[in-house]
Amino acid sequence: FWATFSVLFFAFCTYGNAGYMREIMCTHMCPYARFQSAMFDKDTYTVSYDAERGEPRGPRSRKADPAEKGLGHCIDCYMCVQVCPTGIDIRNGLQYECIDCGACIDACNDVMDKMNYPKGLIRFTTERNLAAKNKKEKTNPWRMKSIGYFIMVLVVSSVMVWDVATRVPLEVDVLRDRNQLFRENIEGQIENVFTLKLVNKSQQDMTYRVEVRGFDEFELIGDSTKQVSAGEVGTLPVTVAVPPSLLEGQVTEFYFVVTAVDNADITNTHQSRFLYE
Repeated sequence: FWATFSVLFFAFCTYGNAGYMREIMCTHMCPYARFQSAMFDKDTYTVSYDAERGEPRGPRSRKADPAEKGLGHCIDCYMCVQVCPTGIDIRNGLQYECIDCGACIDACNDVMDKMNYPKGLIRFTTERNLAAKNKKEKTNPWRMKSIGYFIMVLVVSSVMVWDVATRVPLEVDVLRDRNQLFRENIEGQIENVFTLKLVNKSQQDMTYRVEVRGFDEFELIGDSTKQVSAGEVGTLPVTVAVPPSLLEGQVTEFYFVVTAVDNADITNTHQSRFLYE
C-alpha cells in the first residue's frame, strides 16, 4: 500500500509542479530567486543580454547588413522568450525570475549561427564586463564576497561532516509517570517510575542495556535490556528504588545510561530527576 501510495503521490506532485504550475513554481515558490537577489553584485556571473551589441533590435533578411539599416544584432525573433521556463524576456535586463538555466543562450546562439553573426549576444557574464568599453574581462573572481562565501560553505560542510562522523545512532527520551510522582514500597524504599523511549537510528537490530548512575545504592526494578528493531522505537518501563537516606532533598539528579550490548561505543546518557517529599 505505502509503495503504491508513494508512487502515486509523487507522480501527482511532479505533474502538478512541472506540468500544471510550471513557471509559477519558479516565480513564487522556488527560493533560488531570493538567494540570487541577496547575493548578487556587479561581479556575479549570470545570464545577460548585451544591449550595446543587440540594440536597436529588429527583423531583417540574412543577407542584409545590420549596420546599413541602423540595427543591432538582435533580430527580435523572441526565441529567447519562447524557450525560457519562467517566461521572461532577458533582453529587459536581469529579473528575479531568472534561474540561470542558459536555455536562452543556446537559442540565441543558434539564431546567430543562422544569421552569420558572432555568438554571445546572450551569454554568461557580469554587469561590470558589459559596462567595460573595451569589452575585456574586468571582473575579479577573487573578491572578498566570493572568498567569504567559500569560507562559509567550507565551514558548514566541515560541521556537517563532523556531525555525521560523530553521530550516535541511539536516541533516548525519558518520560516520568505523571499519575504518581513517587511512592514508598514495603521495604521502605522510595520508588520513581519512568518510561524510556529508545530510538534505534542504525540499520541493524540492536539490544540495549539500561544502567543507573548517581546513587551509591539503588534497585532497578523491571527489565534492564530491550531489543529494538532497525529504525524503530522501543519502550521500556522501569522503576528506580532508592533508600530515603540517600536522597538529598525533594529533587535528586541522576543519570540513565543506555549502551548497546554488542557495541559499547554506542551509548547515550540522559539526565533525569528523582522526586521525594
